[in-house]
Amino acid sequence: MIDTITILGGQNRAGVPEAVERIDLKMGEVVSIVGPTGSGKTTLINDLELFADANTQTGRRILINGERPPLEYRDNPAMNPIALITQHTTFLSDLPVVDFLTAHAGIRAVKKSQVDEMIKKTLDFANQLTGEPIVLTSRMTELSGGQTRALLIADATIICDTPIVLLDEVENAGINRSRALELLRAYRKIFIFVTHDPRIALLSDYRIVMQGGSVTKVLTTNEEERIFSHQVSKLDDLLSAMRDKIRFGERLTGHELEGLA
Repeated sequence: MIDTITILGGQNRAGVPEAVERIDLKMGEVVSIVGPTGSGKTTLINDLELFADANTQTGRRILINGERPPLEYRDNPAMNPIALITQHTTFLSDLPVVDFLTAHAGIRAVKKSQVDEMIKKTLDFANQLTGEPIVLTSRMTELSGGQTRALLIADATIICDTPIVLLDEVENAGINRSRALELLRAYRKIFIFVTHDPRIALLSDYRIVMQGGSVTKVLTTNEEERIFSHQVSKLDDLLSAMRDKIRFGERLTGHELEGLA
């Protein structure tokens, strides 16, 4: 059973040791990795996914429950405790959704008697995150970016059932972020978001700040930020409503901004 995943600091691109020597991530936490483009955010989640052991360019080490991860975590897909949802979905085959989920359930050694129920739960979860519902007969390559990302989040949470889920810039997929966080928090996992989105960052328990290829600080979300996050969410909802009007061919009148008061 996994309780913690630990990041032991390495060095930045210039070989200078990272300012933060150790970060302990605990089950049930939602964490954001933030920083400018090119600051090393994706490299950090790659280190996590690869269970780096001072064998990557950063020199970081990843521990599970304070110890080196067993080799089977990396070598056996059914035992890997980490699911990574990236911005790139070109790896998806041209399978119907039901076949894709069934195949993944097989890889994850889900009992045959449980597969149908798991697929139903996965689809129900995904369809709470996306505007256009996903149907089991749709082909994976026909799904929109938002539908694909929603399905992969649901798949990682329910079928993979991995204790650690890495999500790379989900805000670009057009999914319902607040609903996603609400649903994800119902599961006792570590969720790590690579994000530029203030809404996701402020709804996280804390954020890992990156710059120049290294971790520069870790900021716990304080009470002031939690209160402020409600205003950020309100503004984001207004912008989302305007996007939906544009998508459906409606005109904007300016009344959309009345909720800002």
